[in-house]
Amino acid sequence: MPRGRYSFHDTHDHTPLGEEHFHCAPGPSGWRYTARTTSPGGTDNGSVDLTIDELGRPIRVELHAGGWQVRGAALDGVTWVRTDPAGEHATEGNAAAHAFTGMSPAFLVATARLLRLTPGAPATRVRLIALTSPVLAPLTVDQSWSLVDRTAHATDNGPLAVDEYQVNALDTGERHSVHLAGDVVLAAPGVELEDLDSPPSTFT
Repeated sequence: MPRGRYSFHDTHDHTPLGEEHFHCAPGPSGWRYTARTTSPGGTDNGSVDLTIDELGRPIRVELHAGGWQVRGAALDGVTWVRTDPAGEHATEGNAAAHAFTGMSPAFLVATARLLRLTPGAPATRVRLIALTSPVLAPLTVDQSWSLVDRTAHATDNGPLAVDEYQVNALDTGERHSVHLAGDVVLAAPGVELEDLDSPPSTFT
């Protein structure tokens, strides 16, 4: 049941963008991740609550950022409701996509769980709805994911498998690597794991 802290920075000039204090755990329905986000100055500025089922599908997503709120789930593709800061208007959206993504590292874990790739297998294409910072605006993105390596690292609690994924943005051709250990992101563009108070959980 890991608890920890991620920091975010701009991938171009390394400007700090804030932190995410998280708690995650597998459960009978799948996996749940909750977190609060803070600004570079340390003030609270949002939250993340994501639950996926045992197949990796989002059964509950609730995000708060910049005064905006989005709630969504896998329903006829993915469906969401985005509410404005004043709470006076709500807009609904639906797209033929597989899942959601966004700034939180939780979405990287969820996408990897959804795809269930094996090392050396061909890349798999996935369509996601990105809830973009700072106001959670929805944007459709197409990516390809491949699991390029799986390495076992010795720890005090036994071997820890670290997966290296290659992720390609199909609209721009941009390519980057994501390293996961169970349900924790060890490294990804713009993301650093700063603290972790217990070992990652593993998926059965």
